[in-house]
Amino acid sequence: MKTIRLAAVVLGAVLAASPAFAQKQQINGAGATFPYPIYSKWFSEYNKLHPDVEINYQSIGSGGGIRQLSNQTVFFGATDGPMTQEQILAAPGKVLHLPTVLGGVVPIYNIPGVDAELKFSGKVLADIILGKVAKWNDSAIAGLNPGVKLPGTDVTVAHRSDGSGTTYIFVDYLSKVSPDFKQKVGIATSVNWPVGVGGKGNEGVAGLVKQTPGAIGYVELIYALQNKLDYGSVQNIGGEFVRCTIDSVTAAAAVAATQMPKDFRVSITNAPGKGVYPISSFTWLLLLESPGDRAKARVMVDFVKWALTEGQKYAKDLGYAPLPANVVQLELEALKRIKI
Repeated sequence: MKTIRLAAVVLGAVLAASPAFAQKQQINGAGATFPYPIYSKWFSEYNKLHPDVEINYQSIGSGGGIRQLSNQTVFFGATDGPMTQEQILAAPGKVLHLPTVLGGVVPIYNIPGVDAELKFSGKVLADIILGKVAKWNDSAIAGLNPGVKLPGTDVTVAHRSDGSGTTYIFVDYLSKVSPDFKQKVGIATSVNWPVGVGGKGNEGVAGLVKQTPGAIGYVELIYALQNKLDYGSVQNIGGEFVRCTIDSVTAAAAVAATQMPKDFRVSITNAPGKGVYPISSFTWLLLLESPGDRAKARVMVDFVKWALTEGQKYAKDLGYAPLPANVVQLELEALKRIKI
């Protein structure tokens, strides 16, 4: 009888320590809209495995995610642009950046009567955003698209109105290919746009472009696919015009994966290599290394381990590229830094 009781006590202790059997946990996070489709899928699938865990996520933009994590109004944040040194110093403790998947930002457009897939160079995209190229039949666009009959209508630029990691990826790329853009606009999750109209979230920019003839904007690939919007190929550093696909985004990560910094804060826009899509990026979950609630931390560590391994199988169907295997191994090791 004593043996049975002892076994029961031991079993109870094991179950209590396991995220799968802990008391019901509700964990709130906020941040980037770029990974929202796959995060929604992950949180739903994880809940099926662990009905006692409910992870809620608000897609409010990367800037909002960083701000709310720093203010500790959410347990985790999410961003497509790594935190700046200033943001890191302002945080309530050490923040761990954990890449979750890779994605691409695509130039979307709505040009009535034009069904062709347009080609863009980084310089032309920069000049459009700067307002230097203001008509669709401008020679800068036409020269890259011989044989396409472009109208003389005005170009309307749609951009993000909120702090956005998608913006960070887009302007990070444009700043690498256009010194003029870097000087006048620069790199941040929120910038002063020279021209255009703003929309909130990837959803807002996609909606603006869909509703506005002559519009051009930028969104994460899945939002272009979901909204059935035309999007163009972009010229990479090797001179190839590359369409955003799982393979072309994966190619962009190949070099970065072998030179990943310890804090995982890396830019892979305008990466070298054949077949590379140049506006590609990791997206990151943000977790405090010393969280106030250890029970929630245990659950989040378990969730992240699942997302980095089993969860990666959901990436391709939603337009994301899975993480390179060596990056996953580095992250699994880094998770040990979180105090649970």
